[in-house]
Amino acid sequence: MSKYLRLLLIVLLTITSEIFSQGTGYGPGYQLTLTGNPAITGAEGDGYIRISYMNLYPGNAYNLHSAFFSYDGYFPSLHGGAGIFITNEYLGGIINDLKGGLSYSYFFQAGKDLYFSAGLSASFYHRGYSFGGAILPDQIDPLGGIVFPAGELLASEGRTIFDLGTGFMFYTGRIFGGLSVNHLAEPDLSVSDLAEGKLKRQLFMHIAGDFDLSSEKEVKIFPIGIFQIQKESVAGGAGAVFKFNYLSISSLVIAGNGKNMDIQTGFSVNTGALNIFYNYRFNILSGQDLLPFSLLHHTGIALRLNNVDKRKTVKTINFPKL
Repeated sequence: MSKYLRLLLIVLLTITSEIFSQGTGYGPGYQLTLTGNPAITGAEGDGYIRISYMNLYPGNAYNLHSAFFSYDGYFPSLHGGAGIFITNEYLGGIINDLKGGLSYSYFFQAGKDLYFSAGLSASFYHRGYSFGGAILPDQIDPLGGIVFPAGELLASEGRTIFDLGTGFMFYTGRIFGGLSVNHLAEPDLSVSDLAEGKLKRQLFMHIAGDFDLSSEKEVKIFPIGIFQIQKESVAGGAGAVFKFNYLSISSLVIAGNGKNMDIQTGFSVNTGALNIFYNYRFNILSGQDLLPFSLLHHTGIALRLNNVDKRKTVKTINFPKL
């Protein structure tokens, strides 16, 4: 596997975002390459299955959970990568967001040491509701506590929408970066059809490098920079990943115009065919004193199914060895 692509996944381990409008965006994270930037699809060459789980605001009984699954690989007949992804977000026991889609990227070489990939993703969101555990105002008796049943019945009708995303990546020397735009059609997940319910377009940019700290190239440092805009919200971060043979340790400082500042730390262990990671994000400064200290736990695995380099099928782009 190309070393720059290991870095690419480590960078995505540290990516962050915030919650906007009716949609949830907790950051694509290490495993969510396809949903973050479709240009990454198949970039490792090898076919990869990625599975991860995220617990948000742990210890606060908010009951917020997310699960993610994806597969992507390089296919010579397509001159690029193709993949499939499924995400399921369980929000407080009332809202459940299920998303599934396809992603494609095309690779090409623009110069001796300059490479590009461009990608597109198409997906469907389905938002479902379950009000079985919800308590309405008319169910509360100030003296007797909760009284059932409620005088008002809430509609549990779900909503399904179509969404698009696009992005590109560049690779040159020991530097690479990318830009992606998600929610191109600004779909509406709510049932109100109001402008406030639309998922606003999300612009995400990142850049990273790969530098050796030892002559044997067993110790490396990967500086990272990220920037994101969605509607009025702006967030950015900077940090680094240190790699020691099979072990990588990351740290990233994240700040936004909401006057919040977070720190995310994590590690990953790569045995070649199997990669295991864990991430923890915590808040050190909250602009409105609303955020708890613990923001999320994120853990998962990536399983490599084959080795394209051994089969010598990658012909469209010679992956640079950073």
